[in-house]
Amino acid sequence: MKKSLILLTLFIYSSYSSAQFQKATIPLADVKQHWRTLHLDSVPDNYYWMYDYFGKGPDSTKVVNYLKAENAYLDTVMSATKKFQAALFTEMKARVLEKDESVPVFKNGYFYYDRTEAGKQYYKFCRKKGSLNAKEEVLLDVDKMAKGHTYYAVNGFEVSENNKLLAYGVDEVSRRQYTIYIKNLETGKILKDVIKNTAGDPCFANDNKTIFYTFNNPVTLLTEQIKRHTLGKNALTDAVVYKENDNSNYITVNKSKNKKYIFISSEATTSSEIRFINAAKPSDNFKVFTPRIKNVLYDVVVLENKFLVRTNKDSAQNFKLMECPLNKTAAKNWKQVIPHNKNVLLQGIEEFKDFMVINERRNGLVKLRVINFKNNASHDIDFGKSSYSANFDENPEYNSHTLRYQYTSLTTPNSVYDYNMATKAKKIRKQNKVLGGFVEKDYASERLYATAKDGTKVPISLVYKKGFKKDGNAPLLLYGYGSYGISSDASFSKTGLSLLNRGFVFAIAHIRGGQEMGRSWYEDGKLMKKKNSFTDFIDCAEFLIKEKYTSSTHLYAHGGSAGGLLMGAVANMAPQLWHGVIAEVPFVDVVNTMLDERIPLTTNEFDEWGNPKNKEAYFYMKSYSPYENIERKNYPNILVKTGLHDSQVQYFEPAKWVAKLRALKTDKNILLLHTEMDFGHGGASGRFDYLKELALNYAFLFNLEGIRK
Repeated sequence: MKKSLILLTLFIYSSYSSAQFQKATIPLADVKQHWRTLHLDSVPDNYYWMYDYFGKGPDSTKVVNYLKAENAYLDTVMSATKKFQAALFTEMKARVLEKDESVPVFKNGYFYYDRTEAGKQYYKFCRKKGSLNAKEEVLLDVDKMAKGHTYYAVNGFEVSENNKLLAYGVDEVSRRQYTIYIKNLETGKILKDVIKNTAGDPCFANDNKTIFYTFNNPVTLLTEQIKRHTLGKNALTDAVVYKENDNSNYITVNKSKNKKYIFISSEATTSSEIRFINAAKPSDNFKVFTPRIKNVLYDVVVLENKFLVRTNKDSAQNFKLMECPLNKTAAKNWKQVIPHNKNVLLQGIEEFKDFMVINERRNGLVKLRVINFKNNASHDIDFGKSSYSANFDENPEYNSHTLRYQYTSLTTPNSVYDYNMATKAKKIRKQNKVLGGFVEKDYASERLYATAKDGTKVPISLVYKKGFKKDGNAPLLLYGYGSYGISSDASFSKTGLSLLNRGFVFAIAHIRGGQEMGRSWYEDGKLMKKKNSFTDFIDCAEFLIKEKYTSSTHLYAHGGSAGGLLMGAVANMAPQLWHGVIAEVPFVDVVNTMLDERIPLTTNEFDEWGNPKNKEAYFYMKSYSPYENIERKNYPNILVKTGLHDSQVQYFEPAKWVAKLRALKTDKNILLLHTEMDFGHGGASGRFDYLKELALNYAFLFNLEGIRK
């Protein structure tokens, strides 16, 4: 093979054929011999040359040309769907209420909200003083700020305690590397203070002139330091108030709800540590709340006269709640408030002066339990469905009897409620409108359980339009994630209606690696048990086929990021199950990525995947890493998507994966790679642009099903 990009022209024969015979140029990537040798194990990697850091390597031009060739190939193969994609975009956009406004949040004397205008991609961040009838102040016009930018994201809005200053972070590249700016809300001018390489998380001290923030390493993007900035000073001279020496930890800084403390949190997958100061004394040294302990996680909220500590200390796998005095925070002073329950995961706390609300997970579902401090009585907020998603919304006011929370289900659009914790009165503040004739009763959802090969019951949530027949002929899209303890709860999707209305069933496999069924669910799907995530997903698919919700000729799989790892693994392990697979920003080159500490965030992930410098971890990771396990065999139709500026999963992982698949797969099915040249991990920043990406996904699926409109 020549040492340059080789382009081979041939005809594509697949389910895209018949009326869609197309002459397309298949990009075949250059092959360069490279060997990885570790633990006496030598592995060839013909596409290692694609690792091009920051566009400065000798193969930069060749890499970009290859990605562009793949994009051109996708455009050719999908050309017959262009009009359909445009129609899908218009259809999904038409469901969006373009002129809209969020539910105002009252904070420190002002109502804050954002609003969107018809035809605009972004929004205005606004406030009104004291009353919703007061004059509107537009604090940031992001529509105007984003003009001329392909990508533009604003993060971390923080208003000073005197309400006169606004600090915020801006990312113009899509690598989650933010520059902090400060705006004088009285004059409307942006101050000269500019703070680069941050996490976009400014935190004002109570003196209205000191800002704490997280400083990111400009190369690895690791959260390395917490710095203190004084307004008017050069940010290059900002004091480092905390430096994290363990590069597997993430660090953050934030203020307590009652405004009395500033906390620095350092946390990895298995241990954490918190430091704090009085928010009115920003020059003080941060004190350790309790020193980090191996395999112990804890987080803290503060009440009037004590701290509450959520922790897994002393084998409390699902966490318990402790308390301690304000002046005696070491672990030896912690006293139990809510004991550990092996059947209930204690996920979080929303604190108020007279109440606290416990976010629990029981039987795979979120429960919000209200506790009254005055009489110690407790009660649950009733949600009334068998499959849904619920969580705290913004609750910045400490002296309040009202809890704001969000609720949604597979058939219910996202809704914001205000709940009076004293009277139990519930008031819906907003339910997202779905334009275009959506009627909730036209759709049905179910909660099912598949039995994994080891006997574990794995939940499945699914939704379809009524009229669906369980005869094995319906197309079904199965989604999965299953990593980091992130639960994939059932929620409503406006865009998903385009699938349901064309006969698709949409299903979520709540596989191990998430936290749906408690902390053990996560522990059983990480490190040396990671394969449980993949086999659970396969078992869910086989269950859905057995129960005739679909068949292998109509079954599709979808996942992104760590869920993209899932897609690569199940495509290798059970290629015969899927008619098509969509893998977005997929983490598919596990061993090579985890060996390379130059790659942003690699060291933060050791507790999730393992460190391959350890022999046992190396061989286990190698046994499932999608890139390592591609074989000369048939694969399903596959659409792979990535972003050139992705800081989470670098573009070269999916690019290498596709190149190797092209070289080894023996079928004539479609294999497409789409690289978004201007965006990163999260895709487009505008509220309409991402719909174009969804339209491509849906057109890929619909074409495989022979659905043309």
